Amino acid sequence: MRLLVVEDDRDMNSVVSRHLVSSGYDVDSCLDAGAARQLLQSSCYDVIVLDIMLSGESGLDVVRWMRGNRNNTPVLFLTALDSVEDRISGLDAGADDYMTKPFSLEELSARIRALSRRVTQNRDNLYHVADLTLDIMKRSVCRGGREIELSQREFAILEYLVRNAGIVLSREQIEHYIWNYDYIGNSNIVEVYISGLRKKIDADFEHKLIHTIRSVGYTIKE
Repeated sequence: MRLLVVEDDRDMNSVVSRHLVSSGYDVDSCLDAGAARQLLQSSCYDVIVLDIMLSGESGLDVVRWMRGNRNNTPVLFLTALDSVEDRISGLDAGADDYMTKPFSLEELSARIRALSRRVTQNRDNLYHVADLTLDIMKRSVCRGGREIELSQREFAILEYLVRNAGIVLSREQIEHYIWNYDYIGNSNIVEVYISGLRKKIDADFEHKLIHTIRSVGYTIKE
């Protein structure tokens, strides 16, 4: 999963981002509404963790802008504003959940998982494609009953493919989703990881799941 953290307190931003990275997420972060808009226009996220009281435009403005542009990515507000009226304002603006500061990092992770399940309607965080099973919570992969070891990036790419099973994803979509916004790498980095995934996921099986659609991108399907 890829997350965006928008928090103008640098220390808080760093603590939250580090915690989420250590929990296995790919995380982009920024300090203000303008940077958040730029990231949202160029990248896709599974959940956005957004402070309400940003300098300049508020988090409420960001959510209204998102919803006005038909961006329905789940938003979890973080804020020191804890009155009932403040919560109602946040939810009415288009947020999906609300946490007041100070908060537990473990609860934050749990709420992010809940938002992700709500969007995918997958209550147990298990995804299946043919005899391949992906467990998001345990970050484990099995095919034909055999566990397969993947690196963090390999798992992230496979998760993105499996969540979009049957849909062709371009190299650019995969690159923007998996790597940070400011990542500058080899032009064939996606091909390298897809090749590695094929060796681990498909090489020992007659029925191949990962497919290349020439001049378009990649998909996983039965």
